[in-house]
Amino acid sequence: MPKPSRTVKPAATASKIAKTELVDRVAAQTGLTKKQAGDAFDALVDGIVSGLKNGQSVGLPGLGTLSVRATAARTGVKPGTSEKIQIPAGKKIGFKVASALKDTL
Repeated sequence: MPKPSRTVKPAATASKIAKTELVDRVAAQTGLTKKQAGDAFDALVDGIVSGLKNGQSVGLPGLGTLSVRATAARTGVKPGTSEKIQIPAGKKIGFKVASALKDTL
């Protein structure tokens, strides 16, 4: 029996918002200078990275939660050669989208 096809909505825009544009938006909305907004943005990112390095979850209200997740060691297959390889245990960053954001998309 054939699998039902999944419909994927195309992204509204294929462009990416760069740090400079985010800093410009923060400066415009808060009345801070671009330098102050850039420093605030850098401090926010540093706080998020520091929390994740310490194994903490980082909640961003209205956006979601970032957390470090452990991955188990496993056997994988090397593409092209079909050779079995061992993939070591590790860590990855997971993101759980806030329901408020999910409902707006």
